[in-house]
Amino acid sequence: MNSELSSGFVVAVSRSDKHSFSKQVQQSIRLIEGLGVEGDAHLGTTVQHLSRVRKDPTQANLRQVHLLALEMIDELNVAGFELAPGAIGENILTSGVELLRLPRGTLLRIGASAIVEVKGLRDPCRQLDRYRPGLMAAVLDRDEFGNLVRKAGIMASVRSSGEVSANDPIRIELPSLPHEALDRV
Repeated sequence: MNSELSSGFVVAVSRSDKHSFSKQVQQSIRLIEGLGVEGDAHLGTTVQHLSRVRKDPTQANLRQVHLLALEMIDELNVAGFELAPGAIGENILTSGVELLRLPRGTLLRIGASAIVEVKGLRDPCRQLDRYRPGLMAAVLDRDEFGNLVRKAGIMASVRSSGEVSANDPIRIELPSLPHEALDRV
């Protein structure tokens, strides 16, 4: 398999300076190496998600950037959830990238200079149901072996700073073999 594949593009970018569920769509966002999205409440080297801060505020922040596929939003909208970009807290809404199938350690080169490293799956929480009843169940599934499948996007850390805007290309660079499947972070 190629170590670098051409891929998709950015549909929308969002951020919020508050620990709110949804994020506001922006013309562009700035990714800052080792920290996350400039101006976003989850910016930092250590974990910023409030539930995780309560457990251990010294944990490394593996959830600096939340990426979600437009194809998932489309699937949820067909099911009647009426979601817009930023609605469920993603920073980068993508199209044409099979995010959930990427191995851990994949690099996503976004736009001219930003690079994020895929860390794992977003672990859906009850806030989804508070936003839209039934949404949490809609982003969970079972595979043919009965294993839980999380479909609420992926989490990444910023490896190289850069500006990210809608229509920016996303290029995939796979890690060396053997590939490690994504797990929740």
